[in-house]
Amino acid sequence: MHDLFNSCKCMEHDTENKQNQMPLIGDSAPEFTASTTNGTVNFPSDYAGRWIILFSHPADFTPVCTTEFMAFQSMINEFHALNTDLIGLSVGTLSGHLAWINAIRDIEYRGWNNVHITFPIIDDMNMDIARKYGMIHHNASDGKTVRAVFIIDPNGIIRAILYYPLTTGRNFDEIKRLLIALQTTDAFKVSTPADWRPGDDVVAPAPLTITEMDARIKNTDKNLDVKAWFLAFKKLAADTIMAKLTQRPSIRRKKD
Repeated sequence: MHDLFNSCKCMEHDTENKQNQMPLIGDSAPEFTASTTNGTVNFPSDYAGRWIILFSHPADFTPVCTTEFMAFQSMINEFHALNTDLIGLSVGTLSGHLAWINAIRDIEYRGWNNVHITFPIIDDMNMDIARKYGMIHHNASDGKTVRAVFIIDPNGIIRAILYYPLTTGRNFDEIKRLLIALQTTDAFKVSTPADWRPGDDVVAPAPLTITEMDARIKNTDKNLDVKAWFLAFKKLAADTIMAKLTQRPSIRRKKD
């Protein structure tokens, strides 16, 4: 009987872990339908054909979150040019979100003022979506989300995940750099090295066969800067990258 009790407890624990398990890179983005400050959203299907940055905030009217909202809004046209939409999540009601948006309009920060937040903010008072995406880290806070960022590609696949603690604002240059790096990989079939920015050399695919390895060792391709048979760089101009990334057809949600 004791063993049966322990077995049941283990099954309950495993079920709870599965429910709280965060999605991983390469997984399909978990689906949901939610009310937002821009109307109802069916996620991620409403954004098919576009990249998405889904990001969470601990709560409305929090100081660090306010600076981040203003930063995201200041860059929204840059993200749109990269075929990317923003959608935020905060554990709170729509009325609370709207009051916060209205208050932000009266704040001046970094030369930004009269900032009108135009990206949607999800109503997730019950934390259902936050749990589905693993945004609740109980050792950090039971009732608030950490600062999560999910970069999701046009096929609804999670390509990158970033987490920040409640006390630390995100690096928005890094979020944009990461987005461009992912899009560059898809567009040019290359990888990006440490600290890469558009215009820096990119990494050519490593050889997969003995024949390819021998050719790489002989360095027969003049366009490659070969450091080792498994590591070779090639030039890719920033203008070439941005021209490719910003010419993609844009499918926008009507309510955004």
